Amino acid sequence: MSTTQAGEIDESLYSRQLYVLGKEAMLKMQLSNVLVIGLRGLGIEIAKNVALAGVKSLTLHDPAAVELQDLSSQFFFSESDIGKNRAQVSQHRLAELNAYVPIATIPSIDDLEQLHAYQVIVATETVALEDKVKIDTYAREHGIKFISTETRGLFGNVFVDLGKEFTVIDTTGEEPKTGVVSDIERDGTVTMLDDNRHGLEDGDFVKFSEVQGLEKLNDGKPYKVEVLGPFAFLIGDVSALGEYKRGGIFTQVKMPQNISFASLRDTLSKPEIVFSDFAKFDRAGQLHLGFQALHQFQVRHQGALPRPMNDEDANELVKLCADLAVQEPDVLGAPDVKINEKLIRELAYQARGDIPGVVAFFGGLVAQEVLKACSGKFFPLKQIMYFDSLASLPDPVAFPRTEQTTKPINSRYDNQIAVFGIDFQQKVANSKVFLVGSGAIGCEMLKNWALVGLGSGPDGYITVTDNDSIEKSNLNRQFLFRPKDVGRDKASVAAEAVAAMNPDLVGKIRPMTDKVCQETEDIFNDAFWTDLDFVTNALDNVEARTYVDRRCVFYQKPLLESGTLGTKGNTQVVIPGVTESYSSSRDPPEKSIPLCTLRSFPSKIDHTIAWAKSLFQGYFFDAPENVNMYISQPDFIDQTLKQSGDVKGILESISDSLLNKPQNFDDCIRWARLEFEKKFSYDIKQLLYNFPADAKTSSGEPFWSGSKRAPTPLVFDINNPEHFNFVVAGANLRAFNFTIQSSDNLRGSPDVELYKKVIGAMDIAPFSPNANLKIQVNDEDPDPNAGNPLTDEIDTLTASLPDPSTLANFKMSPAEFEKDDDSNYHIDFITACSNCRASNYSIDLADRAKTKFIAGRIIPAIATTTALVAGLVNLELYKVVDGKTDIEQYSNGYVNLALPFFAFSEPIGSPKGKYNDTEYDKIWDRFDIKGDITLGDLIDHFEKKEGLEITMLSYGVSLLYASFFPAKKLKERMSLPMTKVVKLVTKQDVPPHVHTMILEICADDKEGEDVEVPYVTVHL
Repeated sequence: MSTTQAGEIDESLYSRQLYVLGKEAMLKMQLSNVLVIGLRGLGIEIAKNVALAGVKSLTLHDPAAVELQDLSSQFFFSESDIGKNRAQVSQHRLAELNAYVPIATIPSIDDLEQLHAYQVIVATETVALEDKVKIDTYAREHGIKFISTETRGLFGNVFVDLGKEFTVIDTTGEEPKTGVVSDIERDGTVTMLDDNRHGLEDGDFVKFSEVQGLEKLNDGKPYKVEVLGPFAFLIGDVSALGEYKRGGIFTQVKMPQNISFASLRDTLSKPEIVFSDFAKFDRAGQLHLGFQALHQFQVRHQGALPRPMNDEDANELVKLCADLAVQEPDVLGAPDVKINEKLIRELAYQARGDIPGVVAFFGGLVAQEVLKACSGKFFPLKQIMYFDSLASLPDPVAFPRTEQTTKPINSRYDNQIAVFGIDFQQKVANSKVFLVGSGAIGCEMLKNWALVGLGSGPDGYITVTDNDSIEKSNLNRQFLFRPKDVGRDKASVAAEAVAAMNPDLVGKIRPMTDKVCQETEDIFNDAFWTDLDFVTNALDNVEARTYVDRRCVFYQKPLLESGTLGTKGNTQVVIPGVTESYSSSRDPPEKSIPLCTLRSFPSKIDHTIAWAKSLFQGYFFDAPENVNMYISQPDFIDQTLKQSGDVKGILESISDSLLNKPQNFDDCIRWARLEFEKKFSYDIKQLLYNFPADAKTSSGEPFWSGSKRAPTPLVFDINNPEHFNFVVAGANLRAFNFTIQSSDNLRGSPDVELYKKVIGAMDIAPFSPNANLKIQVNDEDPDPNAGNPLTDEIDTLTASLPDPSTLANFKMSPAEFEKDDDSNYHIDFITACSNCRASNYSIDLADRAKTKFIAGRIIPAIATTTALVAGLVNLELYKVVDGKTDIEQYSNGYVNLALPFFAFSEPIGSPKGKYNDTEYDKIWDRFDIKGDITLGDLIDHFEKKEGLEITMLSYGVSLLYASFFPAKKLKERMSLPMTKVVKLVTKQDVPPHVHTMILEICADDKEGEDVEVPYVTVHL
């Protein structure tokens, strides 16, 4: 078992999760022992997510033996495990997930005193309700957190009890809001600068800094906020503190919140319900009674579920619910509300069901509640929640569910057949599916598909592609991968793992390493797409998602889309002819940082990190790239530089690299020390030369006010870690560029004496201001230094460069930014560089982890959200397999486990258009033409069949036909097949793998009006 020192976290493993939970919460989790009772599918899903997250220890308890039906959702069991103890089999497989989390088992929990050892206890559906009440009662008395959960077919619930007093240290996990103040009135009204929204809510707390005139506000005391509008808030009377002059920054303060939980016994009679779907508002009370009735049914019949339940059993369950409703009439919301017999009967019939999608949903949700209980991070679920996905049931006519079709057949899928019936299970097995991406969501998707048996039938298959390879940081949430797999391609390892999970998939899952993009359309060709039943995306970028979406629209294939961002997740269903496509709506673009802010007036650490990353790119990648092109391309200066916006800058970087080539590592140290002086002393002194600290604007106001902070030049101090780290990282990266051996033995342990010796012997020239240099103040102003540099400057720089022919054997090594290699100095340089600039401007510094997060544009990720989102997608998958066309049956989902918050909505329908008397679907409809039709026949076809006069016809960016073309050109083309017309215009043949040509047309309707019409697909 691997260990870390107290107070340490293995960032190479937990990096993505750290950005979700934070270091404080992670360290608290490392002090928590967790017990999971019940190791069927739900228990193992919870245990898997908790183990990946990194608690102190995880203990398992389940006295029962593995049964064949357990394989419906327990991904660590195989047929060879049947008869063995569930907990012991699970222990060995879980231990592989995270070397930092020891896994143990206990044979019994009859003696409640032994529960003292745990901080959190989770009881699943294997524990009787009466026993759960006993455990919860004991846990409350001894300060132990208790969570109960169970799933029954397409139904499930979770109950959370974190005790009589529980402190939440951060309710949302969002970054604290911050903003620049423009005015603070005597009554405490705070106004924002430049109409920037403060983003606060009533009851939030803020603290202040850099306020002039009301300096007492800067003492760090939190002030409670009353929101007056989006640009102003009230903090209470400040008239006694002085008179506001100018300046000030507010920062939101996260205040701890104390909450109290009721016991399970009390919750059964008076539930505090969290609604998972407000469209099913009335179901929660019904299911609250239904699940209690199920436990009473078990006690009566002295036989634990799962067992097949017939009509007689269903009637009994309805009667038990009715009796409970009489005892607790308020549970249903009003005394006169009756039991929903149809719903309770469905619960009865599905009671032995075990559906991987539901299990994954609750496994992710409950595991996140465990982490909240351990750490106090995020607001707990308070206090009981019910969920169902009855819309996932198939069409009862096409796939009847009777006692006969849902009976066990002694297979691993029996607990799914119990819900969907044998015919639908076979339809699932014979599905042909394509998974794009096998990372975090992809692993979860494949795991669920293996359990479901998707693609395992004689006519089914799964194709999965991913062009990425496994890294250590993936292991924290991409649970199909193990440390031994690092370096291998993801798709192959994932395919091997799920084929081992379900042998029915051996030979039925095809891994690929090709990126799905325009360049691989000869691989993912017409035949490939046409054969598919549906596509699932498991991607982490919008560009790739959009491309797959376009392919799905073209080939009329359903698409299941999803994504996560920390504790947030979303799902989207795209159904041909029914819904809009993924590309129909786009997120607003990220707000960019103004250039003048980056260059001269940073006010936040994000600004200095962006500046530092830009410096890294220029120093260590762009400059070496330019040098290599200068040497290898004879016409580089003429053809490339004269087209560039920064000719002078590129020439100067080439000149610096070639005329100041370091001969050894000492030279690299000298270069880095001089760059420190230039960037953090000379440039700052030049800025203050242009705009002194007491400078005024044209209106007489102080220049350095609002978001503009007057900087201070840095004086190099080798004992200052940021100064020293800048030189160390800069020197090592310079050495890398020039293939010079570094004198540092290992990153993090440089030869300090060497640096002191080399730097101590340097003669640093004093600063001399440039009286001609002008500095842009606002982005709206014209850049005073814009425009082409003088020709003689270019000529002088060009003449100074050595002839490329003398450098034939010289080549530089560009350092392409890579955030996850901790030995390459990339993040070290950006961190030190950013922090030095932050010191110039009195901005709070950022540690390496935060810098890496911002500079690397890292997407925070945690296994809990990933599991839950994959579960939701798989519940929509059943609807796709069923071929549902009623848009109301589908759900797009949005969740935030930090709050926790759930929202489900009907997808947006695809928009409609009309030409003449014909209505069409703007996204999904097209004109299909069979065969390589001639241009003339194509035009005639539209005029006669559609009543449309084609005025222009294009293929890609090439215009094939226009009504205004000269008669001779038109005559030449009219008799040619479309492939020949394309070749005539583009000078290229249609590629042999292309069997369908897309043509865009402009057309006039019968009235001679220009109308929007679908595109044309010519099937060659």
